[in-house]
Amino acid sequence: MDGYPVIVRVLYVYESIADSCLKAYRRSCSLTAIMDRWLKRDSCCSCSGDADEGNQTGAKKKKTDLPKYRQFKEDYVLLGFTATNSDPPEALCFFCGERLANSSMKPAHLQRHQKTKHQCHVGKPAEFFKRKLSDFQGSQKVLQKATTTSEKALKASLAVSLLIAKAKKPFSIAEELILPAAGMMAEIMLDKKTADQLKAVPLSLSHQTVSRRVSEMSAYIQDQVVNKLKASQSFSLQVDESTDISGQAQLVSFVRYIDEDDIKEHILFCKKMEEHTTGEAIFNVINQFFTEQGLGWKSCMSMCTDAAASMTGKVKGLVARIKKENPDVEWTHCIIHRESLASKKMSSQLHEILNDAVKNATFFENTTWVAQVAYLTDIFSKLNELNMSLQGKDTNILNLYDKVAGFQKKLGLWKEKCSGGYFTCFPLSDAYFSDNNYEKDTVKPVIVEHLTNLISAFKSYFPGIHEQSVQLDWIRNPFLLSEPLQETLIEVCADRGLKLLFERSNVTRFWSSVKKEHPDLGKLALEKLLPFGSTYLSEVSFFAMSVIKSKQRNKLNVNLEQSLITAVASIQPRMEKIISEHQPHISH
Repeated sequence: MDGYPVIVRVLYVYESIADSCLKAYRRSCSLTAIMDRWLKRDSCCSCSGDADEGNQTGAKKKKTDLPKYRQFKEDYVLLGFTATNSDPPEALCFFCGERLANSSMKPAHLQRHQKTKHQCHVGKPAEFFKRKLSDFQGSQKVLQKATTTSEKALKASLAVSLLIAKAKKPFSIAEELILPAAGMMAEIMLDKKTADQLKAVPLSLSHQTVSRRVSEMSAYIQDQVVNKLKASQSFSLQVDESTDISGQAQLVSFVRYIDEDDIKEHILFCKKMEEHTTGEAIFNVINQFFTEQGLGWKSCMSMCTDAAASMTGKVKGLVARIKKENPDVEWTHCIIHRESLASKKMSSQLHEILNDAVKNATFFENTTWVAQVAYLTDIFSKLNELNMSLQGKDTNILNLYDKVAGFQKKLGLWKEKCSGGYFTCFPLSDAYFSDNNYEKDTVKPVIVEHLTNLISAFKSYFPGIHEQSVQLDWIRNPFLLSEPLQETLIEVCADRGLKLLFERSNVTRFWSSVKKEHPDLGKLALEKLLPFGSTYLSEVSFFAMSVIKSKQRNKLNVNLEQSLITAVASIQPRMEKIISEHQPHISH
């Protein structure tokens, strides 16, 4: 081309450019035609098969939406990294323990970490890195074993602390007696190596540790009870007050509430009365606890106390003060307390004989005196049997009413027999009369008078108890009613499955089951069964308090409530939850 004229060369260049443009234009036209054909086909497909396209598109989206995680490669060990067991796996430096995210599991990132933080290890042979990895994995196993041992030690510490609290023993007994005894038994029953291993376990059971464990468990127990009360939305309250060994007034409260499958009763709190034990002071203590725990007085359906003035005063008593907050709350006078008051009704003659029998035995030659002592022994034995039958946990007011009503009928029968000169109902008296040919008429008026006084006293302290008991017969046994009270009760009576359930369960559990199918009727029955019949639980807790805060531990004030709650509670603390909230250390 160098030999051609300039114009020819220019024309040649132009021709080449035009040829290139033409080819480009043809390619563009061809691409446009292809696009048109594709669009037309896609359009047709969209008209004829939208559902198929939607499925294909959804499948494509699902495929593209799946996250892609980087996988660990064995070559990364030469960069000082191993992989964690997490999902997705992360890069873990076995020199410094630093973790890198899964997205950083790239050779470039790992090399940068090695060069910036572990420059001294760059270029080391593969055996060096493998040895360091092995050392790192060994240390991890040791740490994991230590952590597991620490968790077991914490669990054992909690279990032993619970046993100490249930036994009402001093906190120091663990370190002074239990741990040495455990080591000694292990050495005798197993071998010295096992005993040494047991002693090597970092199990702390010092006085302070046991105290802390008991406080933690009591807090969990109390929280569980409060949560149950909130879920139930109705409960019954039992309140009583007494003094401990140091003369400090203590207020104890129990609650009954409707749980899922039964009525449950638990201790709520034990609070020290700072100053007075008036009704207002007692109310303030209970009200403060309710406020702190988020409980409302409207949920308190009934309460049970003794008849002390601080409890029953019409103006300043606890019951009157609570009725200002909830006018619908019902009060129950402790049935055991009423039985005790009624049993004290005695003629001056028998009272004098009783005092003489306690003081000395110089009157045993007097046959009339001995005959009266024999009768007092018989009648007190029967009163004690009644009192014992009224005691116990998980009793309901129906059972207590039945026992008192039955005893009242017995009193009438005994009076009738004794009036006719028959004393077989009192075995000691009858045996004495027969063995000594004693003239019964001499002592009969005294016995009949005493029985009359008892009948009068029981009627006074239990007015209308028979009528109240009859009104609750539909709860006691709905299948014995000849005329059911309402349609829903008819349905219950006709249900053979419920009848079988009634025969093999107690009355509270039965009505809890009925509530699931007949909510209104079941709720009404359970509300009648909800009130406490006595303050038995409080009295038992006061006995437990006297054991916990004994003469030797008369300074125990801070942990008294926690110790008492843990000792008498029927709810078990959630050990696993307590352990999970602890960061286990070997020092524990």
